[in-house]
Amino acid sequence: MSRPHLVVIDPQHIFASPDSAWGSPFFPEAFARIRELAPLFDGRVTVTRWLPTADRATAWGDYFREWPFADVAADNPLYDLVAGAAELSPHPPVEEPTFGKWGEALAARLGPEPHMVLTGVSTDCCVISTALAAADAGVRTLVVEDACAHSTAENGRAALHVMSLFGPQIELVTTAEVRRRLTA
Repeated sequence: MSRPHLVVIDPQHIFASPDSAWGSPFFPEAFARIRELAPLFDGRVTVTRWLPTADRATAWGDYFREWPFADVAADNPLYDLVAGAAELSPHPPVEEPTFGKWGEALAARLGPEPHMVLTGVSTDCCVISTALAAADAGVRTLVVEDACAHSTAENGRAALHVMSLFGPQIELVTTAEVRRRLTA
């Protein structure tokens, strides 16, 4: 089995700031755990960014009409990484206009026999979308429950429950469990 790669989903101001309609109240705790984990991966870390560049002629147009505050240029500070996120990885971020970040760019980053340790925000949107698509592609995926931030506690529990149904491709773990596995 290949060595795992840490993937940090969308640590951006729009999802982290308490002033944002999409800000997760759980982000500070989750991000602290992500920062603890990153050094254990010896540079095998990828940070992703969600960008508002989807075609507005699709259902994304309806989405942005519902969330007009987010319908701004991709270079708006809302979409910047939070302080400390860029330093987690020696690689440029994988940027996608989709909830799920599993695709060609992330697959190429992880290489053959991909094994992913998944963290980030939001558990009940971009994390679950990434995990399910990766599982479908045959990727061994560990979702670090306490290093994921969700919109609400209830939504986080629901998303984690759904992901738990996809074993053995998806396994729910804690930061402590990842640390034990990597240092054993």
